[in-house]
Amino acid sequence: MCKGLASLPTCCLERAKEMKARLGNILQKPSWTLSCLKIGKNKPTLEECLCWKESFEKLLSSKYGLCAFTAFLVSEFSEENIAFYFACEDYRQTKCPTKLRAKAQKIFNEFFGSEAPREINIDHETRDITKANMQTPTPSCFDLAQHRIYMLMAKDCYPRFLRSPAYRDLVCQAKPSAKSPKHSQPDKKV
Repeated sequence: MCKGLASLPTCCLERAKEMKARLGNILQKPSWTLSCLKIGKNKPTLEECLCWKESFEKLLSSKYGLCAFTAFLVSEFSEENIAFYFACEDYRQTKCPTKLRAKAQKIFNEFFGSEAPREINIDHETRDITKANMQTPTPSCFDLAQHRIYMLMAKDCYPRFLRSPAYRDLVCQAKPSAKSPKHSQPDKKV
């Protein structure tokens, strides 16, 4: 018989709260949520799903691929990596110096700070360089950290995603595109 939440160790309760917060953060990201909702109606073709195996770049450039990969990272409690990567992409496009400083501080607080809600896992040297770059934020102040996170995803998370049941299910459920030569109309017999 379940004794209720009170009987669970404190560390389990804290972990559950952390998971709830992480999932809430993902669901609050309007671009991901909206793209996933739109994509839900238009499933990827088999060719698109198989294309993701060609390279990590092809996976990230596909809206459905990005959504599927993000969901995979959420399931592994590492969605902060993709969130940080795209926060840096957005940051780099900022032209106004005032906005640049504010965005840099927001990214730092969210992913690097001592109490960062979505702290990324990077080495101390990269963390120190990024912290030093925060003295005078430039569009490239997160480049090293972004590159390290990208490589982590490309070499670790991406191969696991391709081996995951979630990816295999997508491939199994995907239908070939109507343009596929394998499924064109057979010649009529006279």
